[in-house]
Amino acid sequence: MTHDRTTAPTSIVVFGGTGDLAKRKLFPAFFNLFIDEWMPKQFQILALGRKQYTQEGFRAYVLENLKEFSRNNNYTEEQWMSFSEKITFLNFDITDENSFLNLNDKLTAFDVACNKRTNRLFYLSVAPSFIDKVSVNLHKTGLASNIEKDRIIIEKPFGYDKASAIALNKLLNENFKEEQIYRIDHYLGKETVQNILAFRFANTVFEPLWSNRHIESVQITVAEQVGVEDRGGYYDHSGALRDMIQNHLLQILCMVAMDAPVEFESALIRDKKAEILKAVRRIKPEDINHYTVRAQYTEGVIKGDAKQGYRQEPGVDPNSNTETFVAMKFYIDNPRWQGVPFYMRTGKSMEQKKSSVVVNFKDVPNKTFVNGRNNPVPNQLTINIQPEMDIRLSFMAKKPGLDMTLNPVEMVFDYFECAPDSPEAYETLLIDALDGDSTLFMRSDQVEEAWDIIATIQEEWENGTYSPMHTYAAGSWGPAAADELLSRQGHRWLSTTVEELREETNGKTV
Repeated sequence: MTHDRTTAPTSIVVFGGTGDLAKRKLFPAFFNLFIDEWMPKQFQILALGRKQYTQEGFRAYVLENLKEFSRNNNYTEEQWMSFSEKITFLNFDITDENSFLNLNDKLTAFDVACNKRTNRLFYLSVAPSFIDKVSVNLHKTGLASNIEKDRIIIEKPFGYDKASAIALNKLLNENFKEEQIYRIDHYLGKETVQNILAFRFANTVFEPLWSNRHIESVQITVAEQVGVEDRGGYYDHSGALRDMIQNHLLQILCMVAMDAPVEFESALIRDKKAEILKAVRRIKPEDINHYTVRAQYTEGVIKGDAKQGYRQEPGVDPNSNTETFVAMKFYIDNPRWQGVPFYMRTGKSMEQKKSSVVVNFKDVPNKTFVNGRNNPVPNQLTINIQPEMDIRLSFMAKKPGLDMTLNPVEMVFDYFECAPDSPEAYETLLIDALDGDSTLFMRSDQVEEAWDIIATIQEEWENGTYSPMHTYAAGSWGPAAADELLSRQGHRWLSTTVEELREETNGKTV
């Protein structure tokens, strides 16, 4: 997270080099880092795949994808040619040891050209079922045997449940050292998520307020407007709990709730995140219906277009019991957060695409302005992650005029105004991996604790014992039960801008 330009010569090996992730995210990220002069001066990218390409054909394929998916289209022909010369395509069979021996020849040749044993970054952009074969063969051939120089990036899912996550960690640790393994969650590479740490720990204004003494509740929302699209077959065996809560939302919770490390150092930050996951209260089977809501989207309208329901999507079982929406309430049993509810919700085919954190502060302790006409709204801090990228602090102020009436106003820090072309999440995470900075990557204990948090919920939902399957219309904010989850404690899902707040109050002063 904190580094100058990386200088160590590096071989980058992309397993699944012709796949969707490489096409949409990895090659655009490497190219943007290259034209922004963040890549090492000496590097090569070996793209491995089962498709048949000539070198010229594969480079043309990469260029075509860059034009569609790169954030930066302001580059020269010379820059592209210089970058493309670094790319080599290898027809590759991950079950064939000879393919790994051929890979070894390419890596060794680069070492010779650089007059040293270079760093190696292996990106396993493959299906979970292939992780074991790649890991075993990398270990068997010694391609990733240098603990200080060789790094392995693993994409989620990190298992299907706690038992499989433990098995995956065991497999990885049999073939690599834990410090070599970089479990990537792209949400942690987003600018506004990273800025949570700076906002909290670099400002004396906010950290003293960051506890149950002043905070009433915290809300984390990751809403998607798209449905499952062409991922119905995969999604029907996953669901929102596994696909989103277990990783993205719990990682955001860690950033919001963790205690300050004594210094900004990778191991210390990861220790603090692991402490929070351990402190999250586990939900008992008999309490699941009180703490969780699950639902599926049905037919609806999004942006004026009719949308079919989840069970009508291609690849989805017409009798599916897989949730596309989850709302939950968590408590963190430590001195800082005891008694503060952390609400989460995530879903497909919702009204808007929106990811945000809303910190709702407690009511003012005095009654100075409580007289029927001037009821202060509690202060609210909103961190918008996407599509907006900003931090908003709402507070009460006097409305201009002759009488003392109050109105909610806000201060806004907008990332797009300061850096309209800020790096993509994968750019941040890849440069960190190249530098050997594991701060934003998940450690094995974090993965297992996150699965443990949802383990009982998984089991009971599969049995259908305690939690009914609700429905919500595509294009809505979810089922009414999600609102009731909060209203039982006198809370509601909060707006993320002052304009929305005023709209909710019909434009009246509050």
